[in-house]
Amino acid sequence: MKATLLAGLGLAALIAASPAHATGEKPMFAVQPLPRQMSTRAMTASIPLWTFSWTNGSKSGNEVFVGSDPTSTSGVTVPIYIIPVKLTWSGHVEDPENTSANGGTVVSNTVASPIFQSSVDYVQGGTDLGTTQYEDAFQRASLWYAVANNPNYHVMLGTPTIEPEVAWTVPKYKGTYSKQFGGYVVTAYINWFDTQVQKYLGSGKVPANALPIFVTSNTYLTQSAKSGCCIGGYHSYNGTYTYSHFTYITTAGAFSQDVSALSHELGEWLQDPLTNNPACSSGQVWEVGDPLEGDANYGDYNYPVGGFTYHLQDLVLPPYFGTSTSVAVNGWSTFQGHTISVCQNGG
Repeated sequence: MKATLLAGLGLAALIAASPAHATGEKPMFAVQPLPRQMSTRAMTASIPLWTFSWTNGSKSGNEVFVGSDPTSTSGVTVPIYIIPVKLTWSGHVEDPENTSANGGTVVSNTVASPIFQSSVDYVQGGTDLGTTQYEDAFQRASLWYAVANNPNYHVMLGTPTIEPEVAWTVPKYKGTYSKQFGGYVVTAYINWFDTQVQKYLGSGKVPANALPIFVTSNTYLTQSAKSGCCIGGYHSYNGTYTYSHFTYITTAGAFSQDVSALSHELGEWLQDPLTNNPACSSGQVWEVGDPLEGDANYGDYNYPVGGFTYHLQDLVLPPYFGTSTSVAVNGWSTFQGHTISVCQNGG
């Protein structure tokens, strides 16, 4: 299911939803596509970008990716800023700086995860992609046609700069406190939340060449003021910044458990940072996480690191969108080798 709503600065948010669970909640993610009036003018995002051009029979594309051309460069490192967001709704507080069950905070657990640490040797189907970060391994797998002959190529996330926590109070008519996926959470209307994000980005606290990531804990965003749960994260581009939000859920087995939503959103940011790479059918964009969020365990795979088991979502590789299978590692259509047809679950 796809739904459309208007967000913060007049951006349209496409909400991808998997089938409803028995209790009515739906695991969803969002993308704030580039406004039409912005798509024809020069982009000002300062993160490194390049164009992945491909042709496969009658199909072709020119996709803007984060990074640099793997056929001729050794790659890049993108600065990362993490902004912890404490949300309060009607006296209910969810704070990502609170201590978790393992003794760390949501923020420290995130930084210690395979998203930012080169702590796992990714061997996919017998092919060693290297000991690196999860998203870099995914990008190397996506571009294996070039990376196999250019093993020094990487798209790395820099050591995160942790900004001071911000505290936002959700207006009573823009949120709820309810039980979702087995745990109690604060919910907040995505349009209201993105408006707060834009105010923060407008303060200039984050350099434009960095990726700001807003992190909440035990919180979901919603499609409307009081309903439309549950959005685990989104990514967007506002003309200056590419940016993202994810929620870290501490309930075992829940949708968006620990860094699952972050793995989803960063994969999509890597391969559609300006939110306008077309894919599949008219109006759909190159979203590498959405086609798999409806899989068992929400598409998550376990990665034990440092005594903690993280949950990272599988992501589709370029052949899913119609490129030649020779583009990606092992000719696969997903990072974990899941069998799925071209555009089977849309973009």
